[in-house]
Amino acid sequence: MARVDESSSVWLVVGLGNPGPEYAGNRHNVGFMVADLLAERMGGKFKRAGKAQAQVVEGRFGSPGPGSRRVVLAKPMSFMNLLGGPVSALRDFYKVPVAGVVAVHDELDIDYGVLRLKLGGGDNGHNGLKSMTKAMGAEYHRVRFGIGRPPGRMQVADFVLKDFGSAERKELDYFVDRAADAVECLVTEGLERAQSAYNS
Repeated sequence: MARVDESSSVWLVVGLGNPGPEYAGNRHNVGFMVADLLAERMGGKFKRAGKAQAQVVEGRFGSPGPGSRRVVLAKPMSFMNLLGGPVSALRDFYKVPVAGVVAVHDELDIDYGVLRLKLGGGDNGHNGLKSMTKAMGAEYHRVRFGIGRPPGRMQVADFVLKDFGSAERKELDYFVDRAADAVECLVTEGLERAQSAYNS
């Protein structure tokens, strides 16, 4: 399985979501929420990335020294089913190996707020992952943020494009904060350590 040389590589952390204020609070946009918090922690603001259809923040995770890692945070500004192009363009521009890409995304088959981290795998019907895999292969890291299944007979598309419910919102900040911690741990300490700490 592909590995990244953590000491020398740039990491590309991609929050998955749909652009535009009407989507901002959607379950499908939890990747953007985590990316926004990570940018805030780094003291940066998202800016347009040249010709790439994305916004980026460049910075570092970890304390100064050998444990510090150079990171590019990205929010693709294309819709979910087309984000493979912008992500692949950023990966090429920053010369990031596929295993140095981290996708932060919503996951239907995991209970709300539960995290699962892994390297590689299928897309489980997630259009953002499908687009990324088509553009660059499947051997990138994933931080999967559980949103649970839709209630009753609600269609999946309707469920993911709705805002988090009022009961969910009470805990959302905590879960987003924990997901951001998991991303930082993955990048600075490796997948095994992050899985041990955050695969709840």
